[in-house]
Amino acid sequence: MSEFWKTTSIVLLTVILGLAVGKTERDISAVLSLVAACIAAGVAVTILEPVLDYLWELQRLCDLPEGLVSVLLKAVGIALVAELSSAVCTDAGNALLGRMLQILGGAVVLSLSVPMFRTLMTIIKEMIGGL
Repeated sequence: MSEFWKTTSIVLLTVILGLAVGKTERDISAVLSLVAACIAAGVAVTILEPVLDYLWELQRLCDLPEGLVSVLLKAVGIALVAELSSAVCTDAGNALLGRMLQILGGAVVLSLSVPMFRTLMTIIKEMIGGL
């Protein structure tokens, strides 16, 4: 929990510093924001490590198809990176490119979901066939 508070403090201090510097040096302010976002993302990954371990354990215990959890994690990661990249573009003054990154992220997540839907349909067919 202390990682959360430390990271939040770093991010808020970066915002304050960015506001002070941003009036004259907008580029430096954008870089500061990006660095703070990377720090926060790294801490988030560290905090989520036990959750990831639990998901892998669930995959083994429930005998889920191989790679299902991997695809889910990739989809979440892509969505988060697209959202973060979009916010950086918007903060840098290019909202159009930010929105396009969101659309691109959605398209990639949708394409990743096709194998999951196929697997789900196979499971449903097996369940119906077993009745």
